[in-house]
Amino acid sequence: MNKKALEAVALSIRSLSIDAIQKAKSGHPGMPLGCAELAAVLYGEVLKHNPADSQWVNRDRFLLSAGHGSMLLYSILHLSGYKVSIDDIKSFRQLGSKCPGHPEYGCTDGVETTSGPLGQGIALAVGQALAESFLATTFNTEQHKVVDHYTYSLVGEGCLMEGVSSEASSIAGHLQLGKLIVFYDENRISIDGCTDDTFSEDIAGRYRAYGWQVLSGSMYDVEGIVSLVEQAKKDTVHPTLIMLKSVIGNYSPLAGSASSHGAPLGEENVAKTKQALGIDPNASFFVPATAYEYFAEKKNDFEKAQSEWNVLFEAWSVANPEKRKLWDYVYSLQTPTVEVPQFNVGESLATRAASGKMLQAYAKLLPTLVGGSADLEGPNATALKEYGIYSASNRNGRTIRFGVREFAMADIAAGMVLHGGMRAFCATFAVFADYMRPAIRMASLMKLPVIYILTHDSIYVGEDGPTHQPVETIASLRGMIGLQVLRPGDAEEVCVAWQMAMNAKDHPVCLLFTRQNVPVYEKDDPDWKRTIECGGYIVRKGGERPDVTLLATGSEVSMALNAAEMIKDKIVRVVSVVDQELFARQPEVLRKTITGDNARIIVVEAGIKMGWEGFTATDEDIFCLRDFGVSAPGGKVAEYFGFTAENLAKLIEK
Repeated sequence: MNKKALEAVALSIRSLSIDAIQKAKSGHPGMPLGCAELAAVLYGEVLKHNPADSQWVNRDRFLLSAGHGSMLLYSILHLSGYKVSIDDIKSFRQLGSKCPGHPEYGCTDGVETTSGPLGQGIALAVGQALAESFLATTFNTEQHKVVDHYTYSLVGEGCLMEGVSSEASSIAGHLQLGKLIVFYDENRISIDGCTDDTFSEDIAGRYRAYGWQVLSGSMYDVEGIVSLVEQAKKDTVHPTLIMLKSVIGNYSPLAGSASSHGAPLGEENVAKTKQALGIDPNASFFVPATAYEYFAEKKNDFEKAQSEWNVLFEAWSVANPEKRKLWDYVYSLQTPTVEVPQFNVGESLATRAASGKMLQAYAKLLPTLVGGSADLEGPNATALKEYGIYSASNRNGRTIRFGVREFAMADIAAGMVLHGGMRAFCATFAVFADYMRPAIRMASLMKLPVIYILTHDSIYVGEDGPTHQPVETIASLRGMIGLQVLRPGDAEEVCVAWQMAMNAKDHPVCLLFTRQNVPVYEKDDPDWKRTIECGGYIVRKGGERPDVTLLATGSEVSMALNAAEMIKDKIVRVVSVVDQELFARQPEVLRKTITGDNARIIVVEAGIKMGWEGFTATDEDIFCLRDFGVSAPGGKVAEYFGFTAENLAKLIEK
């Protein structure tokens, strides 16, 4: 180990970080100043990676959970040889920069995840470690270990205060994800000041209780950090928390204080920090030649590691052609064509039940389709019983029992997809999507094709009452940018919705399903399976020039059909809108072809009106709900609110 060179790298991280933040007049210097040695030794001595190829499949992953310290990451990516130039560093936090304010997946070479909302980085890391263990069991042989890498993360006090880190760390310990190593930047400072005011728990004791190995050391002992990582790797059973005592804003006049956390140091303090570091105060974005030379010398080692793996991979491919064929298939995100379950018109079943049948059909043909629910696999119809339960003793199980950990569950699923080679789903009741929302948003930001199965999607949940009846939930999900929300109306539509979700490659999808039985209905559009991909299609045509068109979703399509049958003096068309946003985006001429050119539009959904306003001429024609639910059988709840086919028919007659 070249300690002098690592000191030069750490010095460079500090220099680049404080200058970039000062130039931008925005940023967080505390962590880059406090954790520079860790970044230097991690990228120089610990990680198995190749900066020349940031997508090398068997690389170690490093996820910066404390994403506000982004300049720590950008600096070390630049120094170690990733495609982050000094000009990129100089444009930190500027429009179009490869170095945005917080790490963004897909924006910056070498950035493994979007991060910033505290705690989610470690949860995503758990997903990546889980994916590594599953894929290793799927593809490795005794002769060839083609999947064999570690997942690292760096967390701070804020990450560990957020509840999602507790959920994720708890399940990681339970599942014995021994190839997960997390560094804790133990500086005891948060934005408001010393954490003595807010965070006095025994972190080491907490993590040992989760089932983790806990080690401790100094952030500034590079040899010690390497030794701790080696010790962590010797324990193949337990994930490891390495607690490193540090000083936030180290070397600056603001060292050890909250003032160094989230604002530029100021010109005077920048100069004093450079003096303390032995840098000419007038030198800007200073990097000693030793730092660049160190990584230039490492380049061959990095490339050799990947080259050796390439040889191993080719030998494995020759010896295991079927496994190689599967590898290519799953890593290209291809979707199998499944045998679609058949349903008869008039047959009545919950759409969650139909969803379960489609899930099984895909699972049969796609061995890396893995997921589970938040302790609701029966009600969600998500158990992949034929393929076992994923556990510490069964890494090839494909049902993950996440427990009651919705937030971590959604992040772990995203981490699995982020890893590559996996298709992941997770499930809960629709109303509990609120627990998952920050993780769903993160997946949407990263354009990850995670599938969220949300059942019990309306007031028809019934007796569980308003706490479990998602009156406003669907509208709020539709408001999330990039998230596709599909609410099919019967079992046949469920099958097409699943196909749409599985074909999604650059966005997450929410599938909303009923608890109650709904009938399979006739569909007047003979090409409805294609038309539905516009977001909506004609279920009941009524005639060439309808007087009234009902736009309905989910179980309310059946209500709309019942109401239409009650009308004798008007031509009523019924359209199933499986994807409200997609339908709204269609050209007006196409929408009018479906709805009828001059028809009065009435919207029907057992939820709030938000998002439907642009479809109707008046709010009166939005037949929706305007209050939380009540506890009673589902049909009685609907009657209580006047949400019935009879009242819908009266609105049509108006």
